[in-house]
Amino acid sequence: MTDFVAITPELFLLTMACVVLIVDAFLPEAYRAVTYQLALMTLVITGGLTVALYPAEPQVVFHGAAVVDGMGSVLKAFIAGIAFFAFTYSKDYLRERNVFKGEYYVLGLFAVLGMMIMVSAHSLLTIYLGLELLSLCLYAMVAMHRDSADASEAAMKYFVLGALASGMLLYGISMIYGGTGTVDLGEIAAVVASGDIVDDTVLVFGLVFLVVGLAFKLGAVPFHMWLPDVYHGAPTAVTLFIGSAPKMAAFAMVMRVLVDGLEGLQADWQAMLVILSILSMAVGNVIAIAQTNLKRMFAYSTIAHVGFLILGVLSGTEAGYAASMFYAIVYAIMSLGGFGMIVLLSRGGFEADRLEDFKGLNERSPWFAFIMMVFLFSMAGVPPFVGFWAKWSVLREVVAADMVWLAVVAVVFSIIGAFYYLRVVKLMYFDKPEDASPITAGGDLQAAVSINGLAVLGLGLFPGALLTLCVAALAAS
Repeated sequence: MTDFVAITPELFLLTMACVVLIVDAFLPEAYRAVTYQLALMTLVITGGLTVALYPAEPQVVFHGAAVVDGMGSVLKAFIAGIAFFAFTYSKDYLRERNVFKGEYYVLGLFAVLGMMIMVSAHSLLTIYLGLELLSLCLYAMVAMHRDSADASEAAMKYFVLGALASGMLLYGISMIYGGTGTVDLGEIAAVVASGDIVDDTVLVFGLVFLVVGLAFKLGAVPFHMWLPDVYHGAPTAVTLFIGSAPKMAAFAMVMRVLVDGLEGLQADWQAMLVILSILSMAVGNVIAIAQTNLKRMFAYSTIAHVGFLILGVLSGTEAGYAASMFYAIVYAIMSLGGFGMIVLLSRGGFEADRLEDFKGLNERSPWFAFIMMVFLFSMAGVPPFVGFWAKWSVLREVVAADMVWLAVVAVVFSIIGAFYYLRVVKLMYFDKPEDASPITAGGDLQAAVSINGLAVLGLGLFPGALLTLCVAALAAS
């Protein structure tokens, strides 16, 4: 019975996702908001259960298939919270485009379940099952707006490249299983550490395929080709969901596979991550400068941020892992707010996703111009916003790992990247608006964006609490 108690949040989420699916099937169109409210309630209770069941020490359950530990519990709570805000942002956007249907929320809940399974996985097969549940839901969400050719094209690209990445990952898993005789991450770590393997070539090849699969899911260069097209083509309500919470699940997947399972091969995967990190920071920051569409700019920005996130992991220390966890959480909050501002300024038949759409925002609404500035400065790594502390924390660990040259490279690309963020701030404060109409977004959306922005500012002024939480969570894992 203890095993089932340990996964109570996942069981509750699964049950409620099925309930929401059935209830929505019988709801008249006029009562569609009930589905939305049920979905929000589900996420609140799921997050509450996760916090209430925070483990004093790691607990492996279901014969090694899953683990409940500090890192998993913290990430699951944040995933539920980020998804709550994503659902809140989406309501008016979907309603104005006549796609305010239960499918978005049902698929979103099942996607959150997939993320939680990935976060708690203690077996390569559990990781794969969670990843596929998440991916299949996201493919459908991207294609949800059936009248949009861009959305359909983005969904096809996402599906084909996602399937390729899943195949790579599964091939890597099969090779690791062939070399160690197990898919349990704890047992894999023990076999690798024992040195009993006569020929570790098969393990190294398996590791290469695993890293390729992980890089696809993270959106790291050179496996990033799907990300700009999907971010641009998907409805913004879906883009903000894809661009936030799944990044925390992807970080957890990297930690489970590379650190929990294959730490004995650290010298091999560290070299691969260095290359991925440098390429991601270079390509992401340089190509983002040429973008005139804000969603594509944020997509390349995401690629650059993934490069920074990888820095903490490749340092190979517990403090580095905590710094990367801090970065993943902070990035999810910033990305959610950035896309949330696009939703805020959009309206039926109009997507506010061009740079020109943010011209003169300060004249239209000084408050939301300030909130957008907070998000942009934070993403650029300008102190005292929380994005600065996220970058500083991973750079500190890279320097501590005697890779000063890598930290210098990261700082150079970060300075280059500041240009395209500051360009948007310049448009908001120093250009005349192309559209001087007042912002008509609903009160709940305006409140959610404001809370999101103040959270970024507050965490920047007081970053110690979240960073300490990440350190404590990793120490208890």
